[in-house]
Amino acid sequence: MVVNGVKIFDTFAEAFPMRATRLIVTAYNAQWAMYGAISMTGFATSVIACGCEAAVETTLTGDETPDSRPGVSVLVFSMSSKELAKQVENRVGQCILTCPTSSVFNGMPEGEEFTLAKNLRFFGDGWQIAKVIRNKRYWRIPTMDGEFVGEETARYKTAIGGGNILILAKDIKSALYISEIGVGEINNLENVIAPFPGGVVRSGSKVGSKYKALVASTNDKYCPSLIGITEDSILTESVGCVLEIVIDGLSEEDIKIAMFKAMKRMIGVGREKGLIGLSAGNYGGKLGPHHFHLRDILINYELE
Repeated sequence: MVVNGVKIFDTFAEAFPMRATRLIVTAYNAQWAMYGAISMTGFATSVIACGCEAAVETTLTGDETPDSRPGVSVLVFSMSSKELAKQVENRVGQCILTCPTSSVFNGMPEGEEFTLAKNLRFFGDGWQIAKVIRNKRYWRIPTMDGEFVGEETARYKTAIGGGNILILAKDIKSALYISEIGVGEINNLENVIAPFPGGVVRSGSKVGSKYKALVASTNDKYCPSLIGITEDSILTESVGCVLEIVIDGLSEEDIKIAMFKAMKRMIGVGREKGLIGLSAGNYGGKLGPHHFHLRDILINYELE
């Protein structure tokens, strides 16, 4: 399948069940809310080593937050509810509680409950105060700038991680330009995040390694420097750079919409801007139950 001179490989992105929560971080102004959110979502690109995958979802006005202050919504994904709760508690405690003027609230209306500020209240050393408003319990913890307010619990739901698009381009300049356009489309959507730096990853991986201690290693099939060296390479000499956009979403539909919008926008740039093809990473369909077929997504959503 070729669209606007761009080859769309007949393949699919293979994704996995995860657990996800949405937190709302508010502060005195939008800048401080974003400082807290960015700090909290640091070192959260891949569950392979980070424990969770997280990023800013969107910015919020005072009309959209529980305390009528500017805010930021953050999505956090992990492989289990236990690990998700651990990551959230540590990150909120170290990055939101510490951020001047900040507060944190549950942003997911439905799902299973887990602790948010329930344990963090002990930082108050006995000076903390509980407040119940509309059947929700909040904790007020004295801090040197006033007080930190946190909702006692948050909610999580089953979600999906690992939707992806591989960008095959003629060189690094083209690949960066095209990937930024694709990520820009994803960043305009709710319910999805692209957790890697700038939404893009260069170190795409495969399962396993020649070294027993590693669970993942470089995806040599897509490494331009290995063309003609590895028998597994699927690249042609015209491909000088491959970058990957990884997408986590709250549902299959959310990821499909994100992939469609990103692919359509990148294809619109066309081959003359250096885009040679779009592919996806998978493991033969054996590891993840969610399969996002590139051609099907492009055809089906284009018709809607």
